[in-house]
This record gives sequence, structure tokens and C-alpha cells, in this order.
Amino acid sequence: MFWRSSSLALAALAALSEARPQIPGEVLTGTVGNATIAGNSHLPGPDGKYTIAGKGIRANFVPYGASISNLFINDTSGCERDIIGGWDNATYYTEDRQHPHFGGVPGRYANRIKNSSFVIDGETYHVLPNENPEPGSPNGVDTLHGGPDGWDWRNWTVVAHTASSITFSITDPDGDQGFPGEVVSYVTYSLGDMTWDFKMIAIATEKKTPIMLSSHTYWNLDGWANPDTPLALNHSLWLPYGGQRVATDTILIPTGDISADLPGSVNDFWSTPKQIGANFTNPDLLGNCGEGCTGYDTCYLTNREEPYDWRESGPVARLRSAWSGIQVDVYTDQEAFQVYSCGGQNGSVALKSTQGLHGVADRPRVIEQYGCIVMEVEDWIDAINQPEWGRLDRQIYGPESDPYVLQASYKFSLNNTAVGLLGPGSG
Repeated sequence: MFWRSSSLALAALAALSEARPQIPGEVLTGTVGNATIAGNSHLPGPDGKYTIAGKGIRANFVPYGASISNLFINDTSGCERDIIGGWDNATYYTEDRQHPHFGGVPGRYANRIKNSSFVIDGETYHVLPNENPEPGSPNGVDTLHGGPDGWDWRNWTVVAHTASSITFSITDPDGDQGFPGEVVSYVTYSLGDMTWDFKMIAIATEKKTPIMLSSHTYWNLDGWANPDTPLALNHSLWLPYGGQRVATDTILIPTGDISADLPGSVNDFWSTPKQIGANFTNPDLLGNCGEGCTGYDTCYLTNREEPYDWRESGPVARLRSAWSGIQVDVYTDQEAFQVYSCGGQNGSVALKSTQGLHGVADRPRVIEQYGCIVMEVEDWIDAINQPEWGRLDRQIYGPESDPYVLQASYKFSLNNTAVGLLGPGSG
């Protein structure tokens, strides 16, 4: 089994290389699975972060959770903005107990698992719960983002690092958090011409197991520096393929139903772009993100007509701030898109030194409630417990399966006009 694990690890790395041509000067490094690869001397900076750059874009990453920690873009005024949430120093990622999943890769199964259990080939598996505790279930009644020690709670290994790309790996052993079988995974991030691309690959080396990954990045395209508001409710969102969503109960567990996002309804972001906060005074939005919650924590389905090329079929999402003029178009091969409007933030998470307004006495340097937007490319949530959806071949993987693959491209542009929101050719 050790030999097979090593071979699969190298096969996964080869798959990454096929999808992303090797860059001159790139050298693989570290230990992946049970395969050792000769290394190079790329080291993190004094803050423990690894830096990569492209044209008009720069980013920092940390091994903890294979997380993106900073993403720098110039706005329409030429001011550099760090537009994602994170911490100033890599060491604090391991110390922070709030753990907002800042920029990490949740795994081995992103989002929620109903009753912390699932069935594969007639056998029921129980994974560790970590959300919604109640009497009799002090640790929770469901599992979120892979459990209490999911992948974004762990240090990954840097296996490749160039001026414009970085690759992390993790080996998740059989039985960890209750999941069956070993999984070896690789995540490569790269920057191009105002683009951030990533590819995630995972291989089940021993047994059939659920796999669904994502990037859990917190966005504020103003870099929390808008003098008029510290919130992201002024951001406009467009989901051109998002006419349906997964219906959920009061703790955000899918009910099995698929709901229509009727034009003009609070969940309609497909018929026309609208601000995140456009419907916050509408009573229909109360409970939309769980019991007593106003806002969004919603899995929108991405309904594209087959066949399609995900790189050419237009973005599945567009987020834009009129204040900074920064716009991001999200392209992906995934068929769902989770939107979270940061209703759970309460001002206890600090901004980085690269963010916010400096020297303004009446505004705390924190992420306030609704101060960010999380956008997660992924498959249909908890489909492992909804076999009638027909998603099991996209979420259950074994040694004989093709690798799990997720791809996404975030294309940034500067847009001074509201007209530019209306179509994929704008910006």
C-alpha cells in the first residue's frame, strides 16, 4: 500500500503539471504522501508567508490550510488594496481559535454533512461533529468543513514555489475525523495578468470516500478602506446561471428540495446584478441564512447548458465595488456556488495592517458583521446524503476512480461605470 500511495501521489502531481505547464525555474520540493521529491531553497518571508506575483496582482500564502492570506490589486485611483481577510503573521493562523476558515481549503468535505454521517455501498460512516451543539450532542449535530480538525486546520507541505505559482500538498490518513481511506491532495495557486487561478486535485488511495473541496476566501473589494462604510453590502453581485438554490432547514442542512430564485425575489442575483444589501429591509430575508439570520449563506446551483467550456462560457459570478472600481469575474468547472454575507462576524476579527482606514478614531480596525463576502466554488452541498440528486459520481471517490479535480479562475478588472455590470464583455 505504501508503494501504491507514493505512485498515486506522483500521479496527482503529474496531473497538475499537465494542466499547468511547468514554469522555468520551478523545482518540486518536500514530501508528498510517501514520495520524496528533491527540493529547492524557496523560503517564506519574515512574516512566514510565501509571495507570488503576476501582472498587476500580488498574493501571499501560508501553509496553514494552504491559505491565501493577502491579495493586492490597485483600485481605479491607483491605490493598492488588500481585498481579502487574513492575519498579518503566519504563526497566528495556528494560534487563532475563532478560526473563520480564512482563505483556506476546507476538506476533505467542504460545507455541511447532515447528522455527521453518510452511507457508501451500504455501510454507514460517522464523522466527527463540530457545529450546532445541543443537549445530548455537546459537540454538534452536523459536520462543517471536514470536522474539528479539517484540512484548513492543518499545515500543508509546500512542494513547489516559483515567482508566480505555489503548490501545497496534504496526506489525510484513513480514519481521520472518521472518514474512510487515505486521501492525498495537491493545490496549486498561480497568478497571471490580473488573474488568480487555482487547481485542486485529490486522490483516494485506499477506500471509497467523500471528497469535495473549495476555497474559503473572505472578500471586501474596498480593502475595508471605504470611508462611507466598513461593510460589503454595497458590493454588487451577479450570478448569471444561479436561477436555483439548495433549500435548507434552520441550521442550513439541505432538505433535499431545490428552490427557484424567482425574478425580483431576495435570492435573485441572476436576472440582473444587485447589491448584496439590496433586500436587507425585506422581511423575506429574515431566516434566509438560518434561524434568526438576515442575509445569505446560500448554495446557488450553476445551471449551464451542456456541453460547455467553463473557461469560455462566461463567469459564474461577478462581484464589484463601485467605490474601488475593482471587479472580479469567477470562472469555474464546479456546478454550485456558495454565497455567505458574513452575518456571523461580530467585530472580534482584526483587520491586517495592510487594510482599512488608518488614523480614523471612530472606526474600529475590525471586520464587522456583513463586512465581507465569502464566495465558494464547489459542488452541490451534502449531495452525499441526497443520492436522488445524482451527484455521487462527483463526490464519492475510490482507488479506481479518476482524481477529484476542481478548477477556478478569478479575473480582475477595473470598472468605473455601473453599465459594466450588465454583461460578460464589460470591464
